[in-house]
Amino acid sequence: MGVSETVSIVVATNRSGAYLAEAIDSASAQSYGSFEIVVVDDGSPNPEAIAQTVRRFPAARLIRRRPSGVAAARNAGVRASRGDLIAFLDDDDRWHPGCLEAHVSALAAAPDAVASYCRIQTIDAGGDRVLAPADQVAVRSRAEVAARRTGIFAGNLVVRRRHFEAVGGFAEDLHHAEDLDLILSLAERGRLVFAEAGLVDYRSHGENTTQRYRELVRAIDHVLRSHRDRALASEDPELAAAFEESLARNARFAWWSAARAAKADLSRRRPVAAAGELAWALRAAPGGLWSGVTRRLSS
Repeated sequence: MGVSETVSIVVATNRSGAYLAEAIDSASAQSYGSFEIVVVDDGSPNPEAIAQTVRRFPAARLIRRRPSGVAAARNAGVRASRGDLIAFLDDDDRWHPGCLEAHVSALAAAPDAVASYCRIQTIDAGGDRVLAPADQVAVRSRAEVAARRTGIFAGNLVVRRRHFEAVGGFAEDLHHAEDLDLILSLAERGRLVFAEAGLVDYRSHGENTTQRYRELVRAIDHVLRSHRDRALASEDPELAAAFEESLARNARFAWWSAARAAKADLSRRRPVAAAGELAWALRAAPGGLWSGVTRRLSS
C-alpha cells in the first residue's frame, strides 16, 4: 500500500452509555493502525459522562459544541481532524476489526475513486444476533448509485478528504437523509468502490432515526427530487430515470413502514391509529402501494 494514509474516524453523539463505548472500542481495535478518533459531543445533557468514556481510549479526543444536528457535528469533526481519509461511525454501531484495512486497500487499488463502502448488517439491540445479513454489492455507475441499487450510508463509507470538502460536506440544513445527499454528490465527482472484506454492524433499537420513518421518507424524497432535477437540467435521461426508480423505492418504503406501524397498532388494539398510518402513506406516497404490488407480481 505504500505510505499509510491516516484515517480520521468521526463519531458524532449526544448521549453516553454502553453503545458509545462499544463503538469507540471497535474503532480502536482496527487492524489498520494509522487512524485517529474524533468524538463530537453535539450538546449532550451529560457531557462529563461522554468525556469519561472518551478518556478510556488513547486514540480518541473529544470536542464539544452546542447542539446543531448530526450533519453539522460530523462536519465539525472533519474540520478538527487531519487524515486524508474520513470515516463516520455512528455512536450505536460497531466495526469488525478489519473494516478500515479493507477500505484503505480498496482505495489504494483505485486511486481515482472518491470513496469506498463496505458491507453492513443489522444486529439486535444487545449486539448478539444478526437480524438482517449484509447484502451490499458493487455498483458500476453513477446511475446505480442514484437508483440505490445497494446500501451505501455514512456508517459504511470512507471518503477522501479532498472530495468531501469539494462537495461541501454534509448539508447542515438536512436533519435526515444527509448521508444520501452526500453520497449522491460524491458520485457526481467519480466512482465509489466496494471494500467487500469490510463489515459494519448497524444496531437496531428503539432510538434509531430510521424508526421515525415519516420524517425519513420526506427527507429522502426531497433529496432525490433535488438531485433528479439537476440530472434533468444536465439532460442525462439515464440518470434521471435512475432517480425516478429511487423515488419509487422510497414510496414503497413509505408503505412498508406504514403497514408495519399499522400492524403494531392493531396488535395493541388501536384501530384508529392504524388507519391513520395507512392514510398518511396514501397521502405521502400514493403510488407506493401499486408500485409494490406490481413489483411483487413481476418478481
